[in-house]
Amino acid sequence: MSNPITRFLLGGLLVLAMALPTISMAGDTLQRVVDFKVLKVGMSGDQPPMNARNREGSLMGFDVDLAAALALAMRVKLEIKTMPFGELMTALEKDEIDMIISGMAITPERTEMVSFVGPYHMSGKSVLTKNSVLASIRASEEINRKDLKLAALRNSTSASFVRTAAPEAILVEVADYDEGVAMVMEGKADGMVADMPACLLAVMRHPDAGLVTLEKPLTVEPIGIAISKDDSQFLNLVDNYLEAYGRMGVLTQLRKKWFEDNSWIAALP
Repeated sequence: MSNPITRFLLGGLLVLAMALPTISMAGDTLQRVVDFKVLKVGMSGDQPPMNARNREGSLMGFDVDLAAALALAMRVKLEIKTMPFGELMTALEKDEIDMIISGMAITPERTEMVSFVGPYHMSGKSVLTKNSVLASIRASEEINRKDLKLAALRNSTSASFVRTAAPEAILVEVADYDEGVAMVMEGKADGMVADMPACLLAVMRHPDAGLVTLEKPLTVEPIGIAISKDDSQFLNLVDNYLEAYGRMGVLTQLRKKWFEDNSWIAALP
């Protein structure tokens, strides 16, 4: 798709690829990337707008563009390996992938297992609703009300968040986001608690449904790139690239492309 944002990104990435030094020999991950001229990136492929498949089955999203940008800067081929989110950490530990770019929140528990570069995006828990009063809350304590029925994905961190932050509210666990969004639209739930990107996506996909979400998330969840703890030079390389993208405005343009411009939604199945 040729548009000003895409042309800006491609131009900036080409400049960056030419300006930054060629990768050099180092630890196991970096050595593997250098030897095979391939960057293997793991992602779930089902987290729009971070990553998703379009009608043709191709991957698209913020994470996909970022992975492509890193491969371009490293001057290697990009290979994206999709798998369930819960299997990504294991795949990284087994060296089946070189990094994880999949809307993964940086947490103390995960940092015990891997190293993180970033954050490249800030997320957090939000509320999708049709209620203007509920949409104006600013603290998690404000949803701790007996008169509220809140939907959340079954066995998710969002469901755990409701149990902890709003034990007085009625929690309804749903199988997927579509079910939760439908409940809100049909008035069967006052709101759906989910990660901010999921709430924003629902608002964009249903522009005439009266859906709204919070201006700022109730929690702060920095999203980062996970790599092996055993390759400090690869960590340094990726960190340098990400910092350069931030300074050049590439990350800002990616946020505009995937979180403000809703034209890409038409490509979803």
